Amino acid sequence: MRLKNVLIVVNDIEKSKKFYKDLFGLDVILDQDGNVILTEGLVLQDAKIWKDFIGKDIVKRNNATELYFEERDIEAFAKKLEAYEEPIEYVNTLMEHSWGQKVIRFYDLDGNLIEVGTPM
Repeated sequence: MRLKNVLIVVNDIEKSKKFYKDLFGLDVILDQDGNVILTEGLVLQDAKIWKDFIGKDIVKRNNATELYFEERDIEAFAKKLEAYEEPIEYVNTLMEHSWGQKVIRFYDLDGNLIEVGTPM
């Protein structure tokens, strides 16, 4: 068995596709009826579909999971993030851990937690 994809719930598929393309370079592999598969195994699903499927409320900013990306030029990414056309809500701006890794944590447009760090 192997993990195939990670699915996150979003309110606006088009805005989310743009967000993940503009900031992370992810391209659309499949776009079908509120379900979008992006490169690197990320799947976006329309919140209405997800809520109907599970029959429960969606808890935004639950801080129970995060998407983790690595970026060698994290300073350039931090500038790119700061200049993004939509407001970004940060958990922490660019910082350096005691072990030397630099990271930024923030929420996507729908409250999904993202961490971008330098490779270890």
